Amino acid sequence: MKVDRCKGFKDLLPEEMVCFRLIEDTFRDRCLKWGYREVRTPALEYLYLFTSVGTLTPGMLRRVYSFLDWDGWSGERVVLKPDGTIPVARMYIENMAAQKIARLFYVTNVFMFDETGKKSRERWQCGAELIGVNSPMADAELIALAIEVLQKLGIKNIELRISHAGLIKALLAKLALSHSEQDRIFDKILDGDREALARVYQDKPELVAALTLLLDMKGRSSGFLKNVKALLPQQMPELEPCIDNFAAICQIIENTGCDYRIDMALGKGFEYYTGIIFHLFSGEQNIGGGGRYDALIPLMGGQDTPAAGFALYLDRLMKLVKQDITEEPMAKRILVTVAPGAEMTALAIAGKLREAGYIAGLSLGEERASGYGWLLKVRDKSPMFVLTNQSNDGESAVENDSEVIDLLGRE
Repeated sequence: MKVDRCKGFKDLLPEEMVCFRLIEDTFRDRCLKWGYREVRTPALEYLYLFTSVGTLTPGMLRRVYSFLDWDGWSGERVVLKPDGTIPVARMYIENMAAQKIARLFYVTNVFMFDETGKKSRERWQCGAELIGVNSPMADAELIALAIEVLQKLGIKNIELRISHAGLIKALLAKLALSHSEQDRIFDKILDGDREALARVYQDKPELVAALTLLLDMKGRSSGFLKNVKALLPQQMPELEPCIDNFAAICQIIENTGCDYRIDMALGKGFEYYTGIIFHLFSGEQNIGGGGRYDALIPLMGGQDTPAAGFALYLDRLMKLVKQDITEEPMAKRILVTVAPGAEMTALAIAGKLREAGYIAGLSLGEERASGYGWLLKVRDKSPMFVLTNQSNDGESAVENDSEVIDLLGRE
């Protein structure tokens, strides 16, 4: 009987794991250097964590993997986590609420059901959260960190697109919409139905016109935002703080020399975002995004705590990272062959090579030393070691392990 893997899930082969670890290690290194600390949350969370405060839309909730965690007498419905930020917010409330500012990062998998089985049901994310501060500088820090990781990975043609959920939510609030109705109308607009609001709210043409103006907003400077501010109706002073905040963030981004594009139609999936929203693209591929979610922690029972974060989509990045930067150079890879009676000597020299920074594999019957830059024969008689350079077939015989390492260093 053939045993198949589950639909929508993927095995990672050795070559793919090299790329996976490179991305993970680069992300971890950058986060640590920026002062972030690593955390990990469980794969299982209680379902009510995602339903009680409306953090996920009904459409997303229909796609979670949910089951009853039965203990013999009663049970609680749990889910395989569909989101990385919400569990970190829960962890912060339980364990770290006394901290003034928490910089946290993680690498995790999230799960979302797909009926066709053709799309991935398990996705990997590299995420960072900055909790406890709300300022344009904090938002700019997260954007800069995300871009720095991508640059270190050699990703080309990085494009930053930014939006602001606060602006859109402020307008929708003036229409007296419920949270679910806001989601429904906004999703329709972003799906291309720009007349959805006009049809439903014909008696409030000035509000519909203002929202349409925001959704059509596309620019590349903080000055552009100030011009848009002048075009909005004067009876909407509540929009001014959002536009000022948006402009301040854009100004910091400009000062760093980073190119970006304002695109207010990026807000789809904005359920718990309250301020800046950003997405990162390479070509047409969306490779990451995040934003500010100041209302999430208080909605979950925590204190009034501002927060923002982002996630980089590891699965998509794996397709963009060039293979040549994921592999150790051949000159660092050594295959050690062992003559009968020289086993202990071979184990010893292989260990010293690894300590010196080389990859040393023991030959267990390979016919060819493909994938290795060097072949080291360990003998039971003099000369004890014969080192062959696979690139030019140059051969050297030496008597002790120190000479082997010195020779490799010179080569």
